[in-house]
Amino acid sequence: MFGYSDPMVNENVEADLVLEHQQDPLSSDIKVIAIPPGKKLKFTRSLSTGERTLTALCLLWALHQVRPSPLVVLDEFDAPLDDANVERFIRFIKRISSESQVIMVTHNRRTMEFCDTLYGVTMEEAGISTVVSVNLEKIDELLESDQPKAVQNQE
Repeated sequence: MFGYSDPMVNENVEADLVLEHQQDPLSSDIKVIAIPPGKKLKFTRSLSTGERTLTALCLLWALHQVRPSPLVVLDEFDAPLDDANVERFIRFIKRISSESQVIMVTHNRRTMEFCDTLYGVTMEEAGISTVVSVNLEKIDELLESDQPKAVQNQE
């Protein structure tokens, strides 16, 4: 059983990992059974994509508590989340980032707003990507104008 408790929102998420074939654990599939806040026990296939994402966060946090990783990489992990759950995701990332470096790929503006460092990748020509750094002190200026003063090409 693993779980995630968030005293800031007074919610607990619990889940369990179950081997489908206990007699052959090394080749057995693993089922995840989750109990989202205020709901009954469900297999992950019965959960919404947001609930699955929060369950995966719960598992990630449980693993991190047992064996912290110096680096956590998340690729569009927040994409299926609604605004309230993006806020929960951000609080979760803040907790992990106190012990580990976190690298995220996101298109969510709210997630970008809380980052310490922000890089963007653009493709002005087909097949040619350009990495740009964003000066977070000038981000409001960038968003209000057509002049990308807050963006600098990385060499």
